[in-house]
Amino acid sequence: MKKKLIMLVALIYILCLIFCGDGIGKRFLEEKLPELTYSCSKCVHKENDDEHILEDEDTAGSILTYEELAAMENENASAKNNMMSDTDQLASVDEAVKEAGEAQNISKENKPDMPQVDMSFENLIKNYYQVDKTTYIGADELCESNLLGRDMSIERSADGPDILIYHTHSQEGYCDSSNNSQSATVVGIGDRLSELLSDKYGYKVLHHKGQYDVNDRDHAYSNSLPEITKIIKDNPSIKVVIDLHRDGVAETTRLATTIDGKPMAQIMFFNGLCRTAARGAIDSLPNQYLGDNLAFSFQLQLMADEYYPGLARRIYLKGYRYNMHLCPRSLLVEVGAQTNTVEEAYNAMEPLADILDKVLK
Repeated sequence: MKKKLIMLVALIYILCLIFCGDGIGKRFLEEKLPELTYSCSKCVHKENDDEHILEDEDTAGSILTYEELAAMENENASAKNNMMSDTDQLASVDEAVKEAGEAQNISKENKPDMPQVDMSFENLIKNYYQVDKTTYIGADELCESNLLGRDMSIERSADGPDILIYHTHSQEGYCDSSNNSQSATVVGIGDRLSELLSDKYGYKVLHHKGQYDVNDRDHAYSNSLPEITKIIKDNPSIKVVIDLHRDGVAETTRLATTIDGKPMAQIMFFNGLCRTAARGAIDSLPNQYLGDNLAFSFQLQLMADEYYPGLARRIYLKGYRYNMHLCPRSLLVEVGAQTNTVEEAYNAMEPLADILDKVLK
């Protein structure tokens, strides 16, 4: 009897080692069967991990290729989305838009009209968004009153910068980038965007070239957060924050188009939703400006489709936050991929600057 008791205690101890703490078995189950392993008892210590792991997940490397996205039936996100009824929401859209317009007194002088599109939830999910399988979104967030009822225009500053451009992943380059030339990386592409917004459209732009992914790409978002926060605090005139990236795709994928006879890299707007399908809201990564972020990227997407067809891929929605909580008009943009040339990425800044101006003025 005593021997059996000892063996039982030993077995329980071994199982605890495997499935508790950071054991292999527990990690395996969390990865393969998250719905079976999530519980409130794990929230406290896992929320601390979120700030350093989930927030810093490799943005470009974790995004599927465009062809894979178009072909993928996102069962996880669809199941969540189908649980959220949009009948009542859509029934009051016209009234909500009217009230929002009256409250904000949006001036349309010299501002192009927003293109008219089918704003049903089904159409938006099918044609304007790609929802990553790890997260979900509902009709209460993707609706006309939220996406088009917010005024994204800005009043230009008399002295300080209006727009901040920076790069969480400053080392991202293109297929013909030189190893020792920063101008041939996404930072150089940021120079071109800054130049266009300043010289052609009259905005005051601060282009921050800090490097946060050198020898430590996995923690680039955490590394950049204190400095970007300080820049915004020191420059209260900043109203738009753009984190410029370059996507990562399969070597056989070409994200390119031709506009006005110029070869251009396609761009993609990216939004973090601060939640996952398996876990729900990530309380340690709040974003009070999530609605504004979604409205900003969607209005830019509509302008891109209207004036530069083929330029913008569908907006990618994923969990986590990606430091988009610092400003209402926070934008994460993927400019082409590693299979594009520097020239293609450089040329794409012309239409990007133009659609930014169309939404912001």
